[in-house]
This record gives sequence, C-alpha cells and structure tokens, in this order.
Amino acid sequence: MEHFLIYTNPHKDEGLATTGHIGGYLRARGKRVTVRTDETGWRDSGAGDGTKDIPDGADCMVVLGGDGTMLQAAREARRLNVPMIGVNLGTLGYMTEVEPEGLDEALDRLIAGDYQRESRMMLKGTAFLPGNAAEDGWALNDIVISRSGSLQIIKFNIYVNGRFLHDYDADGVIVTTPTGSTGYNLSAGGPLVEPNAELIMVTPICPHTLNQRSIILSPEDVVEIEILPGREDRVQTVEVNFDGSHVISLGAGDRVRVVKAQKSTEFIRLSKVSFLEVLHKKMAD
Repeated sequence: MEHFLIYTNPHKDEGLATTGHIGGYLRARGKRVTVRTDETGWRDSGAGDGTKDIPDGADCMVVLGGDGTMLQAAREARRLNVPMIGVNLGTLGYMTEVEPEGLDEALDRLIAGDYQRESRMMLKGTAFLPGNAAEDGWALNDIVISRSGSLQIIKFNIYVNGRFLHDYDADGVIVTTPTGSTGYNLSAGGPLVEPNAELIMVTPICPHTLNQRSIILSPEDVVEIEILPGREDRVQTVEVNFDGSHVISLGAGDRVRVVKAQKSTEFIRLSKVSFLEVLHKKMAD
C-alpha cells in the first residue's frame, strides 16, 4: 500500500492527536497520506487545499472514530471501492477492529500486506414522494422508517416483490443488512447475523401486536413500505433515515423501496477472530 486516506471524526480524536500520529508514522515510511476531518475536507499531506471529494487512487482508508464514523465513511467511499479499517475511538465499536494501543502494529501489517479483505453488502432505498418525485439513499447498516413528530403509531403496509406481506401499527420498521444486525435492529429485538452473510432483515419497531417477529429475506428480494393514513385520517409525521444520517420526510401515500445496492463496502481485516468471539468480547465489556 502506498496511498492511505485518514478519515477522522475530530470530536473523537481530541486535538487530532491520533490522526497526526498515523500521518507521521506512514510518511516516515515513504507513504502518501491524505487526511479528512469534518472541518477541512480532504487534505493531501504534501501540499494543497482540502477538497470535499475523496481522491482517486487510494489503497486504504483508515477511519478514526466509532461505528457512526465508519458508516459515514462507507457512504462517501462507496463509489471508489476503497477498503476500510477502523480505529476505535468510540464505545462498543463493532465495526472498528483496531484499538489505539495496537495502532503501530496494525499500520506495519497494512504496509506489509498482511491482511484480508471482506465485502459487506449495502442497501439502496428510494423514497417515492408526491408529484412523481423520487430520492435515493444508501446504507451499510440500516434504513429506518419512524415517526418524527409527537408520539403516535405509524400505520404502514409491507410488500415483498410486489406482493402484500403484512400491515403494521408500530413505531416504525427497520430494514437491515447483516452488518447492521448489531445496531438498532438488535435493540428492537431483531436477530444477530454474521456480517459476511448476504440477506435483508425487516424488523418492526414496537409493533402493537402480541406476535413480534423479524422477517429474513433473500438479498434479491425487493422490500416496499407504504405509509398509510393515520387513525381517523390524521396526518402522520414520518421520516426515512439512512444509517442515521440522510433523512427524507414522508407522508400518507408515500412509499420506500429497498433493494440490495450494486456497490458494497470493502473492509480490511487483520484479525482471524470470528464474529462470535468479537461479539462475546463486546457483550462482556
């Protein structure tokens, strides 16, 4: 590897101390480094001003922060297919493999090519809005439809491959990738899934029913959620949220279609520890 991107959450890396250490460590070994923080955009370590676009030709992206930072980096990097590795400056950090105390060893292994790559599926969601408008969003973790106003129950229908599946009265619904199974899906009672798997999970949020079950679907399936009028035809205040970032407002009659995205996210793995071992450690901490 010759060109490293460093993608930093400055709120997690106080004073950009870890960012500076990584940049200096790599440059001392003759590597090119390009840094991005929320404040600067992308900035080459040699010279020049930062830009908003991720530069082409990079071999690896080192992401400093927590899982939220990893998700943001994945959305921005999806067009480039740059493999990512996370340095955990957050809390649980299911997606971040490297702890700060093992940083130099990890960088040496990246330089030496001592690593493996794995691909994680993403979701593409399209919101169909009034006036034949449509807006797309992408997610590595999940696409969530939830209420955005006062406490209220959302009424919606779910279709799979154009066929009606079920109607719900609930706080919302989560459409999740295997990578996202450890996130909101887990809190809502959904199953944990090995992140290298390819499938789509649909988990209702607090449904008003005695029978709450997630639905496991093929990655080729097409999931569609239709927002219905509220009780007594009240206006429902609803939104669809892509990985906790990109938000689109919805109303009665609007639909969201979710499919497996054509692009995937590439992760770099240094450890051969299994997902179950990592999960056990995270749950025990």
